[in-house]
Amino acid sequence: MSLSAAIVLAAGEGTRMRSAKPKVLHEFAGKTFLARVMAAVSAQEPDTLAVVVHYQAQRVAAAAKGYDPDAVIVHQDDIPGTGRAVQCAMAQLAEAGPLDGPVLVAASDMPLLDAGTLGQLLAFHAASGNGATVLTTILDDPTGYGRIIRDSRGNVLRIVEQADANASELAVKEVNTSVYVFEADVLATAIAALDSDNAQGEFYLTDALESAKRSGLSVGAFAAPDPLSVEGVNDRVQLAALAKAHNRRVCEAWMRKGVTILDPDTTWIEDEVRLGRDVTVLPGSFLQGRTVVADDAVVGPYTTLIDATVDAGATVERSRVQDSHIGVGAVVGPWTYLRPGNELGEDSKAGAFVEMKKAHIGDGTKVPHLSYVGDAELGDHTNIGGGTITANYDGVHKNRTRIGAGCHVGAGNLFVAPVEVGDNVTTGAGSVVRHTVPDDAMVYSENTQHNVEGWKPAWER
Repeated sequence: MSLSAAIVLAAGEGTRMRSAKPKVLHEFAGKTFLARVMAAVSAQEPDTLAVVVHYQAQRVAAAAKGYDPDAVIVHQDDIPGTGRAVQCAMAQLAEAGPLDGPVLVAASDMPLLDAGTLGQLLAFHAASGNGATVLTTILDDPTGYGRIIRDSRGNVLRIVEQADANASELAVKEVNTSVYVFEADVLATAIAALDSDNAQGEFYLTDALESAKRSGLSVGAFAAPDPLSVEGVNDRVQLAALAKAHNRRVCEAWMRKGVTILDPDTTWIEDEVRLGRDVTVLPGSFLQGRTVVADDAVVGPYTTLIDATVDAGATVERSRVQDSHIGVGAVVGPWTYLRPGNELGEDSKAGAFVEMKKAHIGDGTKVPHLSYVGDAELGDHTNIGGGTITANYDGVHKNRTRIGAGCHVGAGNLFVAPVEVGDNVTTGAGSVVRHTVPDDAMVYSENTQHNVEGWKPAWER
């Protein structure tokens, strides 16, 4: 089905979120509401995708352009209402030439709106021959939604907003999802007749359905198969509830594919995460972004992975890992912080209270505890003693440290970058290494110890 245009409504402030940020830019499972809705709409391949903005217009428009550079930005004026938003959009789209065919209109506060549901809606609209079709769903608690009022034969008569509904209308559980398909000429005619004669003093897009019906056109309704996919978010309570319900589904789906998740209630997995067979995710773990965890790896407890790659058989315990690659059989944690840019080889280790940044750790190399390794390359099968620091910043530049293979670094070492240490080097405890060390050498720093006998602190003198 050819879609002449799609209009995404993103002009509202979302006052019930009590936020300095527009509601459509709040995040859900790693993506903003707006990004998720635009992706679902774009999958229908409209000839033109328009995004209507008003509150913090520049901020929302920049986000929309970031998601789709070809999106047409429409600025709604100060006249409120979804009907006015569509009026502004249709006027701007008409400047490029007349629209011919269906127009999809979608609100941007439904983070689980998916391409499949929209495809079914469009197919239903085309098959029914309706002038307009509204996407609906059935809710046990329809509070806050416009009600779908049907006649005795099941045809849509009108949509009544909650503020304008009487007692019998409020009892209706079929609700409007704020997603519609109109034939372009029907929509253009219907929105021209809108007014603000209602409790909110707004131009309602729902009134366009009544206008179309008065013109003798058929108005249909398609019920979304999954109510969760069209559930809107108006405040943070609804956001938390919807996120929890969605995450439970995500966890269950992974468990059915062979992933062990001991406690889905405390395990959060975003949509783009990929998990292999026999992965174990322990309680309190957050898997975010484009994280990939391979077969037999163990994550957690209390671990955050952000855009991380964890190879087969690796273990990451009580740690935070971002944009880093952990090799086969490697061990990370507990209490380890891997900042972006790390590459840990097979069977390597970043142990307790270790921090790394832009570090390449060779196969079998161990950094067991209490160390900082930044902007560094460590060869294979090297052992780093506790309390070792690569001093990589000179106040202007970040400099690199290179330590070769088969090295044994003593406790409490300081490597002042830029510095290179060869293969099979041994360093003494407490060494400060400032200069190149050749292969097969031993290096130590001789420090003079001074004892002051009978010393008392000032407050005891």
